[in-house]
Amino acid sequence: MKHAETVTFGGSGLDRAAELRGDEAALAYRRAEGAVDVVLLWRGKLLVAAPELDRLVRLPADHPVLEGATLPPVLLGREESGRLVLAQDISGWVPEDLDEAEINRFHDTSLQQHPDLPGDSAFAELRRIMIRLDPRDAELAATAKAIAGWHVSHRFCARCGAESRMILSGWQRSCDACGGQHFPRTDPVVIMLITRGNRTLLGRSPGWPEGMYSCLAGFVEPGETIEAAVRREVFEEARIRVGRVDYLSSQPWAFPSSLMFGCRGEALDEEIRIDPAEIDDAIWVSREEVMDAFAGRNPRILPARKGAIAHFLLRNWLADTLD
Repeated sequence: MKHAETVTFGGSGLDRAAELRGDEAALAYRRAEGAVDVVLLWRGKLLVAAPELDRLVRLPADHPVLEGATLPPVLLGREESGRLVLAQDISGWVPEDLDEAEINRFHDTSLQQHPDLPGDSAFAELRRIMIRLDPRDAELAATAKAIAGWHVSHRFCARCGAESRMILSGWQRSCDACGGQHFPRTDPVVIMLITRGNRTLLGRSPGWPEGMYSCLAGFVEPGETIEAAVRREVFEEARIRVGRVDYLSSQPWAFPSSLMFGCRGEALDEEIRIDPAEIDDAIWVSREEVMDAFAGRNPRILPARKGAIAHFLLRNWLADTLD
């Protein structure tokens, strides 16, 4: 796919500066030079400029709010200017007016403003703002969210159960009790544009907004190829057999730690029989119906979320630009 990396969170050419990971002397020197910026997280949300919510806020490394960080800084990379970008997490902060129900909604539109941060900044849910960010900020945001989430969920050694510690500027955890070494986890997921003639197969999961449909998706199992995972998942969910499978594009999806492999598959039959334990519904939808859904003119179907690779695949299918 010629423009595969234009997908949201696609590669922005970020230099991840791997040679500096764990080099505390070099990092301290750069801090002393004032050549370090920090992007900030709170409970998985990113600090962005308000009210536009279209740009990550970069804090100086000595900002007082960082004294309340719940994790040591993670080195995300190096900008073209030579400045380093770190990520830190202040999830220990509890806003006075926090609405727990709102921040756990499918569409979280709430904003949190910290009293010690600039008034024109706020923490926003990444899915809400992902299409507003430029490619560099989107890559930094996805990386920061994924790596911070991994540290929160992998505090303890999987070999012996002892608490491990962060090393290599956040890119490894080490267990002093048994010597186990642990690395950030990424779960491979296939998401597929299954077509038959002028129609594509869409499904919906429990808990989605009414009428919302997207491409079918599922985790790749151990010992399985991407192509085999596409065929298995479609058959398990909708009892549709798939023939030829082509890889199209990938997308890091930090909700919490997936890498989405976007594929195209050719359906060999069309009678749908869903597995209700897997999905709520599946339907064949024509190009014209998908176009109407994208334009907001289809009363039956809401399109996949903008910024998600499903939306990207469907949009390119409509434009005949999958090759």
